[in-house]
Amino acid sequence: MSFEYGETVKITLWGTSHGPEVGMMLTGLPAGESVDMEQVQAMLNRRAPGGAHRSARQERDIPQYLSGLKNNVTDGTPLRAVIPNEDVRSGDYDARRTIPRPSHADYAAVMKYGPGVDLRGGGVFSGRMTAPLCLAGAICEQILARRGITVGAHLAAVGDIDDRPFDPVAVDQASLLALRRLEPPVLDARAGAQMLALIAQAADGHDSVGGMVECAAVGLPPGLGAPLFGGLESRLAAAAFAIPAVKGIEFGAGFSAARMRGSEHNDSFYWHGGAVNTRTNRHGGILGGLSSGMPLLLRVAFKPTPSIGREQDSVDLATGENVRLAISGRHDPCIALRAVPVCEAVMSLVLLDVILTPSEPAAAPEAGEMAPQTPP
Repeated sequence: MSFEYGETVKITLWGTSHGPEVGMMLTGLPAGESVDMEQVQAMLNRRAPGGAHRSARQERDIPQYLSGLKNNVTDGTPLRAVIPNEDVRSGDYDARRTIPRPSHADYAAVMKYGPGVDLRGGGVFSGRMTAPLCLAGAICEQILARRGITVGAHLAAVGDIDDRPFDPVAVDQASLLALRRLEPPVLDARAGAQMLALIAQAADGHDSVGGMVECAAVGLPPGLGAPLFGGLESRLAAAAFAIPAVKGIEFGAGFSAARMRGSEHNDSFYWHGGAVNTRTNRHGGILGGLSSGMPLLLRVAFKPTPSIGREQDSVDLATGENVRLAISGRHDPCIALRAVPVCEAVMSLVLLDVILTPSEPAAAPEAGEMAPQTPP
């Protein structure tokens, strides 16, 4: 199994949904970085279960720090922390141990790891693994902020209800930070109320609904990243797809770019405030895998929660019979609602890793090529 990500700032995750704990280790963090524990807990609380429109599982999600901090300041050693699992009901899964849940990892995991794989609550494939991911991201987010970079996200859609999108050229730090205080985190309060009503309707019908999260980062200097496999899109997409239930990602204009002409999609450059800007931002802040200095914008699509109370077709792997399955237990009727801080955490983790990873020197221009010009 792969539980690690990163080049310089590396994260390692461990644990399972119904094990004693989930945890994370961050290596490569600079020494001397202060960590505001209230800010960390605030992000964990935004992701936590419990309350209306969320799983009824009750978890306090209070981290226990094992190493890497001295008086809440990083000391340069690996930062390790665990989050206890305090509200586990494994009995909910006893009766269907041999019956894979449709659209879950159950069947594929049994085929790969054998019938002994722990799938209670989803095991290692569970959204519970995003708790230590948010813990790591909350720490990285604070280090980025001291470098002038702010990351934020909102619930962009639930089902067919859309929030107002970020202004692609004018999203700013204040609007990103304000979203963290809202439930749901949306730009249009009316759309937010409709989203919550749709989630409640799905839950009442023993069903679920999908959604989308839009994430942004502002304050990035131009030129971060690398071409090809080291590009910002490549790095962000690889990490985002580690979030359970993610089924798609797009940057800037995304898939709609395929229906445009170049004259529609191209973002014109202009000088403003002593820097190069673009009048539009259909490129989403990334050109050739490198940051352009414009806001970095991406959208992440989440499938509907596969655990639903409606009867579905499945099979009993022990008997080889076709069966009907209605899933009981505690589940989110819309994963995307709690995934907003998770997307922020992933973006923060990737961006800090990119910023702290030494970049290769620029290649000297070949004979006859024009050297880079400095504008007057």
